Amino acid sequence: MNQQALEAKKNAVKSIEEGLKNSGSFTVVSYQGLTVAEISELRRKLEKEGATLTVYKNTMVRRALAELKQPELGETLEGPNAFVFSKELSNGPKVLLKYARAHEALVVKGGIAEGRVLDAKQVKEISKLSDKNGMLSMFLSCLKAPVTKFAATVKAVADKQPAASAAAAN
Repeated sequence: MNQQALEAKKNAVKSIEEGLKNSGSFTVVSYQGLTVAEISELRRKLEKEGATLTVYKNTMVRRALAELKQPELGETLEGPNAFVFSKELSNGPKVLLKYARAHEALVVKGGIAEGRVLDAKQVKEISKLSDKNGMLSMFLSCLKAPVTKFAATVKAVADKQPAASAAAAN
């Protein structure tokens, strides 16, 4: 094999490994039937959400998964595929599934999140999750609710006390 080709393949595997290490989720999609303009539009939408869409040979992805001791994707890596690396767990899948509703040619096949292999249905479930900021907001509102309730109760008791004192004085 040509030394340059071998070096290019090694670099591709390293690039995939870096993408896997630095991503919250990894999604495999079939893009066959999309035009170049549609793929470019999808890439722009993904980039706005901190995700990237790239095309690699399936064998390169298998090698990178094996190097990182990640689970095998099996039949998901058959046919022409594109791969989406998303920094946040749900951002990439959210954009993909929204785009797939408008473009039937885009098919979500599966992926990996938090070291677990996901099928298309599980990727869809992940896309329904809020992003990191949304989750933090929900968590903080859960923490804040009891304190707010307590403060309202104390205020109600304090407001009632002067009325009770005034009635007793008369």
